[in-house]
Amino acid sequence: MNDFEAGRPVVLRGGTVLPMDGRQGEGGRVLPRTDVLVIGDRIAAVGPGLAAPPDAVEIDASGGIVMPGMIDTHRHMWQTALRGYGADWTLTQYFVWFYLEHGKLFRPEDVHAGNTLAAIEALDAGVTTVVDWSHGLQTVDHADAAADALQSVPGRYVLAYGNLQQSPAEWTAAPEFRDFVRRRVTGDDLLGFQIAFDVLGDPAFPEKPAFEAARELGAAVTTHAGVWGATGDDGIKLMYEHGFMTSGTIYVHAASLSADSYHRIAATGGSISVSTESEQSAGQGYPPTWAIRAHGIPVSLSMDTSVWWSGDLFSAMRATLGADRSREHLEAHAKGETVTHCGLRADQVVEWATRGGARALGRDDLGSLEPGKKADLVLIKNDLSPVSFPLLNPFGHVAFQAQRGDVHTVLVNGRVVKHEHRLLGIDLAAARHEVEGTVEYLRSEMGEEAWEQGMNPDIPATKLLDNPYTYTDYRSDSTHRL
Repeated sequence: MNDFEAGRPVVLRGGTVLPMDGRQGEGGRVLPRTDVLVIGDRIAAVGPGLAAPPDAVEIDASGGIVMPGMIDTHRHMWQTALRGYGADWTLTQYFVWFYLEHGKLFRPEDVHAGNTLAAIEALDAGVTTVVDWSHGLQTVDHADAAADALQSVPGRYVLAYGNLQQSPAEWTAAPEFRDFVRRRVTGDDLLGFQIAFDVLGDPAFPEKPAFEAARELGAAVTTHAGVWGATGDDGIKLMYEHGFMTSGTIYVHAASLSADSYHRIAATGGSISVSTESEQSAGQGYPPTWAIRAHGIPVSLSMDTSVWWSGDLFSAMRATLGADRSREHLEAHAKGETVTHCGLRADQVVEWATRGGARALGRDDLGSLEPGKKADLVLIKNDLSPVSFPLLNPFGHVAFQAQRGDVHTVLVNGRVVKHEHRLLGIDLAAARHEVEGTVEYLRSEMGEEAWEQGMNPDIPATKLLDNPYTYTDYRSDSTHRL
């Protein structure tokens, strides 16, 4: 009998459980030597020495950490076929490459290839839910390819439909878009739906019809807000004045906004998806968690795109803690002061990576390990790694020590999709072949010179500062010879 055949109960025994149930501070409790029982698609019980059905498969979680599956609220999954291509880009180069020059080259099969690979790598890293911020859907054929790919991989996804080649008012009004929504948004628990577009701040508010379409369809809007030079306070003000800021709105980045905009987001109940690796590298603005926390706005974490950065939330947690604390120290030092206690703690970023994402998506049944919740969970355990012990501070271990190679077991909707560090039921060879086809096609269409130039932007000239301590007499002085 297949150990993990559909419907068979699963019990994880004796792990250190992070339930993320909000019962103590931001992050929740630490439960040592605790079991988690999964029956069907739900968590049946959490506690020590649980009785399990006789047909339950047992997983030894001792020495490991059991936590909710992580939730990424903003990832351009279609771009994953170009993993690492833009490692040295700025945001300007990203916009030029995708929006103006080469984004239009992507065929439906290329979107399918990127989405498939992105979905697989998310599961591998313990990210059980991903919002696919899919703004490469030039046609409905592209959209069908994106949805097909997501439904071919056993994770939980939200297709955030977008089209960077047309105005939001244009594509949301198209009959074929409405037909797609009718055909593909069916209430599938593993495939949610949002509408993704940006508000550029034009006083005429040309994005208004897109908001009205979202409201008519009952879909939440996710938008890149507070992106330096692109979207800012004017867009937030327009959304607010026209009544389109809701508790379901996810504001991505929000890194270059004024206090007034943060107040509007807080007052209307929205949340902010912070992509720290992106913000600190591409130029949207300084990662804003230090400001968001001051305004009491809910936070979730995201990875943005594998064209630049990693595809796991361990990196997101680590980078977020570093950026927030760095800002705190820098501002204190500018005033001649010393920070003696960190304002942002490890348990808070773990909360943002789990419960925070569930809250942003309006999914009360995700993001924590409690009886009755959906069985999306992760076991972090690696007996072959010297970094797996000692396990003293579980939240600190998740945020600063763990990485995707330590993800031992992953369950989504009660189904084991990774065990003993190996993905189950995933055809990685087929995904590789599909992505190789996309890379070969794009490289051929662009031409070798454009391909290389796109990947290797010019390096700005560096001007060395005059050094007042450079003088030849010092080096030749006999008194300084050994």
